[in-house]
Amino acid sequence: MKKTPDADFLIFDLGNVIVDIDYQRSLDLIRQELPSSHHHLLEGFYKTEFHHNYEKGKIDSLTFRQEVNAYFGQDWEDEHVDFLWNSLLGKIPAERLELVKRVREHYQVGVLSNTNMIHIHGVNSILWRDHGLQNFDPVFDWVFLSHEMGLSKPQPEIYEKMLTDLGTSPERVVFFDDLAPNVAAANEIGIKAIQVTGPEIIFDYLKDVQ
Repeated sequence: MKKTPDADFLIFDLGNVIVDIDYQRSLDLIRQELPSSHHHLLEGFYKTEFHHNYEKGKIDSLTFRQEVNAYFGQDWEDEHVDFLWNSLLGKIPAERLELVKRVREHYQVGVLSNTNMIHIHGVNSILWRDHGLQNFDPVFDWVFLSHEMGLSKPQPEIYEKMLTDLGTSPERVVFFDDLAPNVAAANEIGIKAIQVTGPEIIFDYLKDVQ
């Protein structure tokens, strides 16, 4: 029997909803490799245009790596840029995948994530290492990734494109995201969006799904 929530689709962000993320860990590793005169660049790194363009698939991984080196004034090898960039990725707790598996018996489940090719390769490596999965396809019915869509949260267009692909209306979707602007943008177009401020949020919200 399906209990609350009254919806047809449950859509999850990846970072800090399904996958543990620590942005500061990545910045700290980069800091260790920079002269102190370059430390001020760290604060604006995630706000750079090339970062946003990479998340939207407007530049490829090679160009992104070149932009990272240019921004920090370094000459890191591709593999090292990937290592630093992916160091923010943490665990994918098995209980979260089990929760998705359980609620999938009553809802269609999906992912909507701002991400990029390097991070997805890193996430897939963690999935394979820890869970024997090559990607999220066996776990979710729908996978919406910003770099494949050419859009990113909190643009309204990314939610509208998702709804079109799902073939549903906003009120039939519950969306879980850790960032307040992404939650607000989804709510604005009528999606029931929940901010995930800690790992217990999704479990508490979905506890009555049986």
